[in-house]
Amino acid sequence: MTATHSGTGRSVDDQLLAVLDEWQAAIVADDADRIGSFMTDEWVMVSENGVTTAAQFLAFVRSGDLTHSAMERVGDARIRYYGRIALLTTRVVNTAHYRGTRFDADEWTTDAFLHGDGGWRCLLTQITTTKAPVDSPV
Repeated sequence: MTATHSGTGRSVDDQLLAVLDEWQAAIVADDADRIGSFMTDEWVMVSENGVTTAAQFLAFVRSGDLTHSAMERVGDARIRYYGRIALLTTRVVNTAHYRGTRFDADEWTTDAFLHGDGGWRCLLTQITTTKAPVDSPV
């Protein structure tokens, strides 16, 4: 499926990127309910730390143990569609604080989004830490 234009005049790619940007804004706002509205109940995040469920991630945010002060997409995103599923890969730089310790991250993220009655919601997030400078082509 290629990106097509919707009734709103925005391409499906633009709509999906807007959802991602809104989700990132909710994360920086440390708003667990808003963050959760972008995830399916079965959402998981896979990273070098293992697998974290939606319930675990949202509990960290609600407790105040996990906060974010910055999160931004960098460069172009790659989006591919498979029926009602979209795979969105992009580079993200962010600043998180876990139990008072600051972590600055530069990561490639791949999110699997499902399109349903409520719009796009994320099923899975895969995070890969990058070692290349932000302006590097690879």
